[in-house]
Amino acid sequence: MSNLTLILLAAGSSTRFGLDVKKQWLRVGTEPLWYFVAQKFEKTDYFKKIIITSSADEIEFMKNYADFTFVEGGATRQASLKNSLCEVDTEYVLVSDIARSCVSEEFLNEIVSYIGKSDCVVPYLKVHDTVVYDGVTIDRDKVKMIQTPQLSRTSALKSALEQKEEFTDESSAIVANGGKREFILGESDAHKITRIDDLKKLSCLTPPSNNTLSGVGFDVHAFDDKGEMYLGGIKIESDYGFKAHSDGDVAIHALVDALLGAAGMGDIGMMFPDNDDAYKGIDSKELLKRVVTKLRHLGFVIVNIDLTIAAEKPRIGNYKIAMRKTLSSILNIESSRVNIKATTTEKLGFIGRGEGVGVIANANLKYFDWMKI
Repeated sequence: MSNLTLILLAAGSSTRFGLDVKKQWLRVGTEPLWYFVAQKFEKTDYFKKIIITSSADEIEFMKNYADFTFVEGGATRQASLKNSLCEVDTEYVLVSDIARSCVSEEFLNEIVSYIGKSDCVVPYLKVHDTVVYDGVTIDRDKVKMIQTPQLSRTSALKSALEQKEEFTDESSAIVANGGKREFILGESDAHKITRIDDLKKLSCLTPPSNNTLSGVGFDVHAFDDKGEMYLGGIKIESDYGFKAHSDGDVAIHALVDALLGAAGMGDIGMMFPDNDDAYKGIDSKELLKRVVTKLRHLGFVIVNIDLTIAAEKPRIGNYKIAMRKTLSSILNIESSRVNIKATTTEKLGFIGRGEGVGVIANANLKYFDWMKI
């Protein structure tokens, strides 16, 4: 159906969800929730274009999954929707939330069958319990629990969203702008994920994969007779430091690459460009903390890491325990899961000549298991 565009809203911060992981990044098998939902809509072949709203720093990662149109979200649901509508060139638009994950194909068919019959077609659920509003019992038959997806005439929705008022759904904005809406009975299985307990109400979601995701990182830094030396998050007693844009902690840099590699999120240079003055001289532990936070938000759990530090100098034997404790604290895993090894290159190469240090890092991740909460 070439006159219909789909917008899926996935730019929320999940503040009400109650977990570090964002709900759009919960895994169904190996697929993040936003992609699982988008695929279900895509299979119907109704849409000329599928638009996904996202946080700005997640768009590049999302592009690894599909060739949808990705749009940076705004501070509110309405702002995200307005941004997405700039990419819509069809007469009609269907808007849904990624958190409403179990919309059935039959329900979608029903909604689309109403195309052209109103400025907005909005599904709702009846209320079966007694309703008291402001101390007064009201007629529950007049109360409707509004759902998505909502089917709108694109011009009507664009015009409606020019109002200054914030609306929680499309139909309310259209009606407030003088447009018309038509209600259709929704489906109870199209429950929205707002809080953790909502996951138990969604039968269409299967458990996350138990796969282990492995990544390897490698980095080298030459010595510099200026500055202090940091390695594995620990200050090393030395008369020299490393040549680097940041503090030069080659062990943490290799570890960051291993973690990003396991998650399929590129490398340290993509996340922290060495031509960006914001990272000039920065403590590499801060970079690692940011990576760990992002991994948690995107649904990954760190299992273990293993570092091999190749150096003729400095000697790091006395620092290994401190490195393990420091790194395990940042990674939020037991120190027993942080392994530090040291080796030399038998006097070969620039490392063997005592000109610098090289580090190989390995990291293993798993998907956050939301079934166990």
